Amino acid sequence: MTTTAPRRAGSAAQRMRTGWFGAWLARPLASFHLVVAIAVLLTVLGLVMVLSASSVESYADGKSAYSLFIQQTMFAGLGAVLFYIALRIPMRVMRRLSFPVFALSVVLLVLVLIPGIGTEVQGSRRWFDLGVVSVQPSEIVKITLVVWGSHLLASRQTEKAGYKDILMPLVPAGLLACFLVVLEPNLSTTIALGIVLTSLLWFGGLPLRMFVTIAVSGGVAASILALSAGYRSDRMRAFFSPGSDPQGIGYQARQAMYSLADGGIWGRGLGQSRAKWSYLPNAHNDFIFAIIGEELGFLGCALVLGLFALFVYAGLRIATRSVDPFIRLLTASATTWITGQALINVGYVVGLLPVTGLQLPLVSAGGSSLAITLLMFGIIANAARHEPEAVAALHAGQDGRVSRLLRLPTPEMYSPARAKAARARTKAKAKVKPSPPRRALPSPRERGGPERSSRRSIDSDSARRSRAWEPNYPTKNARERGNSR
Repeated sequence: MTTTAPRRAGSAAQRMRTGWFGAWLARPLASFHLVVAIAVLLTVLGLVMVLSASSVESYADGKSAYSLFIQQTMFAGLGAVLFYIALRIPMRVMRRLSFPVFALSVVLLVLVLIPGIGTEVQGSRRWFDLGVVSVQPSEIVKITLVVWGSHLLASRQTEKAGYKDILMPLVPAGLLACFLVVLEPNLSTTIALGIVLTSLLWFGGLPLRMFVTIAVSGGVAASILALSAGYRSDRMRAFFSPGSDPQGIGYQARQAMYSLADGGIWGRGLGQSRAKWSYLPNAHNDFIFAIIGEELGFLGCALVLGLFALFVYAGLRIATRSVDPFIRLLTASATTWITGQALINVGYVVGLLPVTGLQLPLVSAGGSSLAITLLMFGIIANAARHEPEAVAALHAGQDGRVSRLLRLPTPEMYSPARAKAARARTKAKAKVKPSPPRRALPSPRERGGPERSSRRSIDSDSARRSRAWEPNYPTKNARERGNSR
């Protein structure tokens, strides 16, 4: 009694200091619930704002005022299904399928460039028209690069490979994907892929001097691409001299600033935007943050930025609390990609960056982007359930109402020894070649008597025993033996 009473008093005092939110964060599945709540809130907010921002233009085009909203809702439903599937996929299966899925996404990037297969809209060939919906393979390659790159770098970290082994498999594949996306052309997605590749190299442990070299090279390449095409150079000129052509190249950014200023602190009210009446182009897509600022005011913009800040906290919390290197790389890189894309979108809406066309994740109109981002959120939520405390709580039956309602499988505890043994088995299967089928030994009468047959059988048994005693650890002449690691 004397030992437990002070401990209980100390824990109660700690709860009083941290508050209810700190006590809630101390729960084992707090990261999982946080990611799910952020995904739901951003998706619902995005659907409401897409309905508000697109209804006028849809009606003006002769369609229903709810046409784009219905399409966005359909993709949100698809994204919810992908979110649930991502929650149920075991991490080992995800790692095993990472490279084949990435290779398939690169093949899709090649196919979309072929006339007759890919659909061209406004000079860009980046869609597969499936009748009811259109799919962008450039959105798919973002998530496949994150998963495969995390698997690759996690394997290299456990093997203590050199920097060349880190760069060579990943960087050429990432640059190939960027090159295929540039051919569409699609500079905004190229920037997003660059963020993914950069975050993978940063969290993968690349030295600072090599990282700075790669970052500077990427910045130079992005600048060349930004100035190479006519519409991209117009955007750069509009950013550096916004007042030179206010009714031309600087019109869109100028109208976005007017919308934000018109909203003030409290906003004009939901659905009361004036810029969406054909004053602000792409109000439902690239510049939806301006409509949020006009209708919901500064408080609405602060709410959106606060949700993304909370997502950064949740993603980095999962990365730091996980013991699996694959989960650490995956969650940190995915969090950087989604947050970086959101900051670039907000940056060019408020006039701090040139217009790039990157969408606001989960909020802007865009079916493929919404579904793929929800899939990534599902993978992050799955990673949150693999935190050591969460795994222990789930194995103890403390799965909570959400897990019981979704019937989610119990995650496996990460074991470095088991992971090392699995990698050893994979290497052994890759190195061992299948032996040809053995033919039955001839009878002694057919091959010259019993002595010759017995001598052959003894020789073959001794050879098999000598091979069985071959050491399986690294030796000095391992390359000659075929067992180099």
